[in-house]
Amino acid sequence: MTVHDKKYDLICVGGGIMSATLALILKLIDEHIKILILEKLDDVALESSGVWNNAGTGHAGFCELNYTERNKEGAINISKAVEICTQFELSKQFWVYLIEKGLLEDPKAFIYPVPHYSWVTGEENVAFLTDRYQAMKKHVLFKEMEFSDDFEVLKKWLPLIMNQRKPSEVMAATRMGLGTEVNFDQLTRSYFRILKEQFNTYVYTHHEVLGIDSSDGMEWLVEVKNLSVGKKEYYTASRIFMGAGGGTLPLLQKIKIPEKNGYGGFPVSGRWLICNNPEIIKKHYAKVYSKAGSGAPPMSMPHLDMRYINGKEALLFGPFAGFSTKFLKKGSFFDLFRSINKSNLSAYWSVFWHNLPLVSYLIKEVHMSHRDRMDALRKFIKDADDKDWELKTAGQRVQVIKKDPQKGGILQFGTEVVHSKNGSITALLGASPGASTAVHIVLHVLQLEFSSSIKTTQWQDKLSEMIPFWYKNIEENEEEFKKLRIKCSELLKINPSIIFEKS
Repeated sequence: MTVHDKKYDLICVGGGIMSATLALILKLIDEHIKILILEKLDDVALESSGVWNNAGTGHAGFCELNYTERNKEGAINISKAVEICTQFELSKQFWVYLIEKGLLEDPKAFIYPVPHYSWVTGEENVAFLTDRYQAMKKHVLFKEMEFSDDFEVLKKWLPLIMNQRKPSEVMAATRMGLGTEVNFDQLTRSYFRILKEQFNTYVYTHHEVLGIDSSDGMEWLVEVKNLSVGKKEYYTASRIFMGAGGGTLPLLQKIKIPEKNGYGGFPVSGRWLICNNPEIIKKHYAKVYSKAGSGAPPMSMPHLDMRYINGKEALLFGPFAGFSTKFLKKGSFFDLFRSINKSNLSAYWSVFWHNLPLVSYLIKEVHMSHRDRMDALRKFIKDADDKDWELKTAGQRVQVIKKDPQKGGILQFGTEVVHSKNGSITALLGASPGASTAVHIVLHVLQLEFSSSIKTTQWQDKLSEMIPFWYKNIEENEEEFKKLRIKCSELLKINPSIIFEKS
């Protein structure tokens, strides 16, 4: 066994947005930190960060109705929307810093102004949306939100959806002009370009991590297979970050830390109807979310999304859930079965037993015909023509299964950072809203893996320069935040006035 002669401060597993963000922020703080990034595939951003595999929505809590549910007293709880929006604002602040430093080129390469709408039909849903609007409007993050149940206003906002509808139909919508469409594929590649050109930090592609071990929990030995030559290589590092999407859980389960016990994964793929008619695409410049159906998971909220794919406008409707036992699109059909062990078997069983409606929903989704999917689309676009739409399978997501003292096991729709007691190794599990909140997640990882350094004046000053609100409370610094948000909108070229001109 030959150990690589260079010891690294940090090894990142996975060539996606998470590893890229972590490595870049660290290099901007201290260019002398030695970082190695390992990716199994032949390029970066080919799995969850890929343009077709990522929703593209700059998730800011503007339109996702599952982030604002009624509490037991009937009031709307907006805390989750506030949390997600705050996290997305941190990402925007970091992008602006990179633009000001000349590290990122024209922001139009990765971010676009696209308004976010929540749209509902029926008296009960309209009442919910009205209460939601009134609750959110009070918060500084959502003061620009607009509401309307006026037929003529809705026709102006959503011409494709309102076509062939009657004024007697009960419906309403909210609009946020600050909404965005983000190409996380392009952003990830830009980050890695900066790392290579400015900091001489490379991604080793065709390198599959086979195992990670430590005798003392302080220094980690990483066993890697160089797929280009078919040989094993060994690297050492004092810290490890695993941001390999669905590939993280199988690797985490091999590591000898007690914190990994009890975790499992539930794989769900997303499928979309893609419009192939340019005339239809031109009629919809918006991201429109509605209410999820009965028994559907939160991530399945139906939405009609304007996207930029490879520089061209596109229109997608979905998602329709698919099921595969793979944890990655290019993974193995044995991934799910290999993930089940003694420590998480009870959690898997409990999640299955307590989520029978979800299982039933997935079975129904998997067996949907094209006609069934088109019928779902026609709830948005009444005159949708079958020949204008085709099905495409997008990314593979692995939702977190974890032990729970009351239920035995729970299925968690979100992200979770699993870490060793001393914080020297961290693993990111889960999905949505993922990429949109990458900067926030990285700040959490820094507090775990670099707990001493982040307390120093040097690190805190640099973080404040890059991400001004990384530690500040928005409500307590409202005026400062407003000014910064305006600056971000201007430099990212996502000023709402641009949207109003296009829509």
